[in-house]
Amino acid sequence: MNDFPVELPEFPDEVVTEAHVRYIEPPGLGGRAALITLDNGYDHTKPSSMGPGGMLNLWNALDEVLASDAKFIAVTGKPFIFLAGADIKMMPLLESREQGLAMARAGHALYKRLKDSPIPTFAFVNGTALGGGMELALHCHYRTVSASAVALGLPEVSIGLIPGWGGSQILPNLIGPENAVKVIVANPLNQNKMLRGPDLTELGIADAQFEAADFLEESIAWATAVVGGEVTVDRPEVDRGEHWQAVMAGARKLVDEKIHNASPAAMRALDLLELARTASFEEGILAEDEALADLEMAPEFKTSLYSFNLVRHLGKRPEGAPSSGLAKEIGKVGVVGAGLMAGQIALMFARRLEVPVVMTDLDAERAERGLSHVRGEIDKLEAKGRASRLKAAKLRALVSASADKDVYADCDLVIEAVFEELKVKQAVFAEVEQIVSDECLLVTNTSGLSVTAMASKLSRPERLVGMHFFNPVAVMPLVEVIATEQTDDATLATAYVVAKKLKKTAVGSADRPAFIVNRLLGRMLAEVTGAVDEGTPVEVADVALDELGLPMRPFALLELVGLQVAWHLCSHLNEDLGPRFPVSENLRRLAGADVPVFEPDAKGKGRLTGAGKALLEFGDRPSTADEVKHRVLSGLAEEVKLMLDEGVVPGPQQIDLAMILGAGFPFWLGGLTPYLDRVGISTEVSGKPFGVMG
Repeated sequence: MNDFPVELPEFPDEVVTEAHVRYIEPPGLGGRAALITLDNGYDHTKPSSMGPGGMLNLWNALDEVLASDAKFIAVTGKPFIFLAGADIKMMPLLESREQGLAMARAGHALYKRLKDSPIPTFAFVNGTALGGGMELALHCHYRTVSASAVALGLPEVSIGLIPGWGGSQILPNLIGPENAVKVIVANPLNQNKMLRGPDLTELGIADAQFEAADFLEESIAWATAVVGGEVTVDRPEVDRGEHWQAVMAGARKLVDEKIHNASPAAMRALDLLELARTASFEEGILAEDEALADLEMAPEFKTSLYSFNLVRHLGKRPEGAPSSGLAKEIGKVGVVGAGLMAGQIALMFARRLEVPVVMTDLDAERAERGLSHVRGEIDKLEAKGRASRLKAAKLRALVSASADKDVYADCDLVIEAVFEELKVKQAVFAEVEQIVSDECLLVTNTSGLSVTAMASKLSRPERLVGMHFFNPVAVMPLVEVIATEQTDDATLATAYVVAKKLKKTAVGSADRPAFIVNRLLGRMLAEVTGAVDEGTPVEVADVALDELGLPMRPFALLELVGLQVAWHLCSHLNEDLGPRFPVSENLRRLAGADVPVFEPDAKGKGRLTGAGKALLEFGDRPSTADEVKHRVLSGLAEEVKLMLDEGVVPGPQQIDLAMILGAGFPFWLGGLTPYLDRVGISTEVSGKPFGVMG
């Protein structure tokens, strides 16, 4: 067997992926084909990945099949998994740029054998294909995909890297620059959005799609027909002229608007996609090598790995959650309210728990209006292929609405989603408690009010727990779980189990004002609006945090949550936590305005109208953007320290996880505390770093 052309570093703890070769004789082929199956020996809960040992195994398998009489070579994976890419656990062990460069070159050398093979090569993508797994498929001459495959894509930019094994060069020349930008840059920056099997077919990445039940047999038959000339694969010609250049200009504008060019990985990925227009493949992969080696040594990649491990480990095993064996079964859910948030919650429970869900509101008209909205959302799911016709019909049957709260009598869980006012919520629970059984759990979706105060009016306060979902409910992955001192273990355990079934990541919080995310966002907004009150122009204060690459600038965030809601939050924080959360008079004026405050033509940008600007009153102490940034970061560092001292969370890791999943803080920041440590703010404010990364 040939020696591997690159010296690979050794990683003793690698879970080695084997490359099993078997030969098959499909009918009509007139010979045999080689099938390579990638398998690390575990079930689908531990995806196969590509480390040095796996690379050597695939290299040796290719040695064998390329020397054989095979009519075609096909690569597939174990059940539900094609290949999850490079082994991310080994990346922190890279000790030098040279080692990173060696790994990049090794991947290119290995995969190029599939691309340059004189024997036709096929990728049978039977399941998860991420990063280097997707790039392996791209190097094959042809690709099939399972219709039920999920978790497909090139997510590297989300963790501070670029697709470094050929993806940035092959993909745009296969499906065009616009779609390549979507897969390589836009999706990773959009909460790391994944593709599904049908997406690969629609984009032109996959040449054929088959149902999971017969996927391998159908793929083999299709490959046989391709080799025999019975099936011709036509791919559209990619325009490498002005269109490509226009797409890249638009992509750079998108990245500037979305993250203000704060991600080095996104910028390098755009450079490589631009290079792919004119460079030879050999020139392109040399540029990939250099970019990957640079980024692997950058601080953003190290903090990205911290974020990745937070989500993967801490997110799956929430700190402070009681044993799941204590959780109660949920067979029916009640939702108090039929407004927008209530409808989102109702649909989520019906989709994920597949149990009856009933909403109520003050009168039949409002209840029916809320139900109509939910059914409209189900129609959209069906139209987009996110729910089958049968599934959509089942969801419509599961969700109902009424003006009579007696429908809660046989519910196992009732969650309120009414106006954010303590007395209103207390009145709701007082009424509901008289109707439900003694075993029914009561849940509040409050975004920051005292759960203890709500429980104080109940005869059985131990069955009340907070589950704060974030808007939009279907998209945001975080739920804050809030227990009072009286919440019993069965109630708390059920909240965590339900969160998991809803496919949310739960982070526990003590019952303190605004919990985790809203308390920190409230402090951020208080510092920004405070700077404006003192005399800083809105245009200066609003861009002060661009270096962080947050998903929204402060005034866009104010527009999203609503000025009255923001004013309400800041006022409560001022009452509960004191002068650290000053009451902004300008925010009060904007919230109470009877004229449009934000430009409707720039929806989501947080741009004030002329009338909105006219409402502002400025002091005589303006700050520069750098001064505002320092002010905000210092305030956040102080607030984190206070939250830890108060025991809001067990440690800074929970704060980082919550800010990543609930506030969209980028992976490459590590959430919040690693960034505060890296720029020295935490030490400046409290005398020492938070130290989550050692």
